Amino acid sequence: MLHCFTASHHTTGFDTLEHLERTADQVTSALAERGEVAGSVVLATCNRFEVYLDVPAHVPAASVALAEIGRATGMSAQDVHGVGTLLAGSEVVEHVISVASGLESVVVGEGEIAGQVRRAVEHARERGTVSRDLERVFTQASRTARGVKNRTELSSAGRSVVRLALDLAESRITDWGEASVLLVGTGRYAGASLAALRDRGVRNVRVFSRSGRATGFAERHGVEAVREGDLVDALAGSDLVVACTVAPTVVVDAGMVEEARRRPGALPRRLFIDLGLPRNVDAAVARVPETELLDLETIGAHAPVPELNAADEAKALVEKAVAEYRAASAEDAVTPALVALRKHVFDVLDREIAWTKRRSGDNPETEAALRHLAGVLLHTPSVRARELAREGRAEEFARGVSALFDVEAEHRRCPVTAVRRETDAEAGSRADAAGGEGARGGAAAS
Repeated sequence: MLHCFTASHHTTGFDTLEHLERTADQVTSALAERGEVAGSVVLATCNRFEVYLDVPAHVPAASVALAEIGRATGMSAQDVHGVGTLLAGSEVVEHVISVASGLESVVVGEGEIAGQVRRAVEHARERGTVSRDLERVFTQASRTARGVKNRTELSSAGRSVVRLALDLAESRITDWGEASVLLVGTGRYAGASLAALRDRGVRNVRVFSRSGRATGFAERHGVEAVREGDLVDALAGSDLVVACTVAPTVVVDAGMVEEARRRPGALPRRLFIDLGLPRNVDAAVARVPETELLDLETIGAHAPVPELNAADEAKALVEKAVAEYRAASAEDAVTPALVALRKHVFDVLDREIAWTKRRSGDNPETEAALRHLAGVLLHTPSVRARELAREGRAEEFARGVSALFDVEAEHRRCPVTAVRRETDAEAGSRADAAGGEGARGGAAAS
């Protein structure tokens, strides 16, 4: 059965998301070690933290997720539950397809999320934690995301976080062509940021990285690299600083910015755009005179209203994909019973053909006719089985096959069947008991 714990900009603040994001590897490892978990995928991005689980129906999945997240974060299970939402069954399918398609993002339609979802699954595959049902639902999500991108205007109407941040910076930058920009970071966001800056006519760009990759990035993209000891000087000479690394700690603090302001020839004002999670720029930087800071929380507050950006056609594609997945999963639930019926019929047929050959010799035409007849007779039960499965009645078909033909005909569980959820109190008390009361300290503030 599929379950999901999701915390995002819809349910909590970016400080809490940052705290959760830091623990993604620990949560992934902990879930991989739990024997009752058939599969897991952890998705951690700049504005969401999600744990997808595939567990047997009798396992309290909510308790498992909350306990492991709580253990990794130092939060109680009740605190974890308070910053997110628990989904089960078909809700999980609709959610992950919507997420991958960009309909749940801070900026609806942003293009980065599809790749982030894909990489989360690839990471889970490398660790061997992707179950059959999780593989299917994430494959459907990626396929739908491509359809939304190729067949709708959502990706062009819904701007990326990078481009939205630069839109918000428009009122602070007099002339993009004359602006001096410093990129802090060399990853995917840095590449996207550089492309967006050049679209606006920016020519003067330098790049800094504590990882030592600045030189290689600069050579590939035709910009200037900043050496490790020259960061403060680079800050002093920059109108705009775009920070977009995956560094686990702050890269630019208020003291560095104060020092940069006092450097001879320093520019009078500067704007910081912090796209990092965890934060790349200390929030105290905003208190430095003549300095502004746009972080993810500020950007999210100015994001366009989803209903105005999410194209109806994109939503329709997502709804269609969800319906197709549900139908396929329901039909899959009846497969074991169908296999048992076909095996029974063909075993009887093979015995009768063998008996006929012993009595009358080989007759290919008769054998072909009998096999064709068996296929014709099985067609209607096969069609009816799938119809019953889509109606949630796969178990009825399995019982009917067993009763009529005296064969073992079980039905496979459907991963998207609605299930009884644990109440908040049940999930929290179970998870706290599993994680121990000692894990209550250190919760991040929303």
